[in-house]
Amino acid sequence: MSYTALYRKFRPTTFDDVKGQEHIVTTLRNQIKAGRIGHAFLFCGTRGTGKTTSAQILAKAVNCMEPVEGNPCGACPMCRSIAAGTSMNVIEIDAASNNGVDSIREIVEEVRYSPAEGKYKVYIIDEVHMLSAGAFNALLKTLEEPPPYVIFILATTEVHKIPITILSRCQRYDFRRITVEEIAARLRELTDAEQIEAEDKALRYVATAADGSLRDGISLLDQCIAFYLGQELTYDKVLEVLGTVDVSVFGSLMRSIRGSDVSGCLAILEEIVSRGRELTQFTVDFTWYLRNLLLAKASESLAETLEIPSDYMQEFLEEVHANKEETLIRYIRIVSELTNKIRYATQKRVLVEVALIKLCKPQMETVYDALVDRVGKLEEAVEHGVMLPSSAQAEQSQGKSSLQAGSEQPSAPLPKALSEDIAELARNWNRILPKLSGAIRTVVGSAKPSVGSGNEFLLVFTEAFDRDFINGAEHLEEIKKTIAAEIGKEVEVSTILAANHKENNLYPDITQIVTKVPIDFVD
Repeated sequence: MSYTALYRKFRPTTFDDVKGQEHIVTTLRNQIKAGRIGHAFLFCGTRGTGKTTSAQILAKAVNCMEPVEGNPCGACPMCRSIAAGTSMNVIEIDAASNNGVDSIREIVEEVRYSPAEGKYKVYIIDEVHMLSAGAFNALLKTLEEPPPYVIFILATTEVHKIPITILSRCQRYDFRRITVEEIAARLRELTDAEQIEAEDKALRYVATAADGSLRDGISLLDQCIAFYLGQELTYDKVLEVLGTVDVSVFGSLMRSIRGSDVSGCLAILEEIVSRGRELTQFTVDFTWYLRNLLLAKASESLAETLEIPSDYMQEFLEEVHANKEETLIRYIRIVSELTNKIRYATQKRVLVEVALIKLCKPQMETVYDALVDRVGKLEEAVEHGVMLPSSAQAEQSQGKSSLQAGSEQPSAPLPKALSEDIAELARNWNRILPKLSGAIRTVVGSAKPSVGSGNEFLLVFTEAFDRDFINGAEHLEEIKKTIAAEIGKEVEVSTILAANHKENNLYPDITQIVTKVPIDFVD
């Protein structure tokens, strides 16, 4: 016998089995017990919350020969035939593929004939919002005044697309998103029934990943069980199958961002990538983590209602107290923009690296929340008595002479002519730059390619952080190797900081020189 997916195998057969929708199933049971059954129902809500299942149970209950407290008995001939899909009284229609006027006209013609057996003919129209305007109009009159033996059950995930004329003729039932606790409890029932060992923490994480959909939660559980067939389902194994990141990683990432530690952020990202985690899912999860921090920051009472693992709550609260609301709003903006871009990007890692650098360096942005973040860091530094060095002092601390701010600055000594190697490098620079890796390519792309007094290749930076990042021995070595691979010659590479517009103008862009003037090569 072929395998049956868990969400089909354990589909509810009575209203009592429907989870998280007590407000709906209680109303439907009372209607059946009192014999006050409506002629048109509209079931709306997010995916996997029990709309179609409840419609099928209602269809059985109204036709059941011996209902039990409003529930179908499941044993009478009518219940068995409806469950087997052989009953002529229950007609299920997928409006996504039968959305034309002709399909609805067939229904209008069929409702004239009373049921061959049982009490009611039940039409379940799934994804009803997909019907065309003409189809809705064709259904309108029949939906308003159907024969007494006909019941319409319309199901949709996008109720805003339903015409108001249809809405006004139906009893509307809004299916709620199912809570993590309810999904986790149902998953535990399934694993016990299937005799599968599973950690509570693993099931809770699957329930969280289901995002309010019980069907999605069961499908994810089915996927995890299949991957580790015959083994205990642990938290780490669930993370491995779903390609997601442990929530504790976000805490480490936040500490690196708060400390402006770009290298630390990129190291964490490297570990995430090396473990095969999906970067799109990572950005979505990180956005929700930041959202939880912001809500807990806005009101500490909300922290108790957030879906945070209990063993991580203390570390989470420390992050709440360590971050300001304005800063968290800036982080959410940047990561949300990243989420929108990364879905269609071919170089997802590069986009994530750029976003992490932005998070660490508010000075890269001029929007309001970035300026607030910069001012906040300055105020914090002043409170702790930390002196922030100017760009000139930064140059002196690294053995480079700089003039005092406001003094007259002499022109940088330039060679009379470019060497053949530098000219060749300038001509190929636009081909060399894309071949650099990750963050190095991003940071080098912000520098001006120029030439030093000794005819060495010079990268001119406007930010001390960028220059310090590239000055790392392994980063300079990668740039040299990439250049040598492209032009076939070794070129010395150095960096310099031009902190303001005046200093920056002292260094010409050699990529512009080679395209505008003839080159005199130096032997």
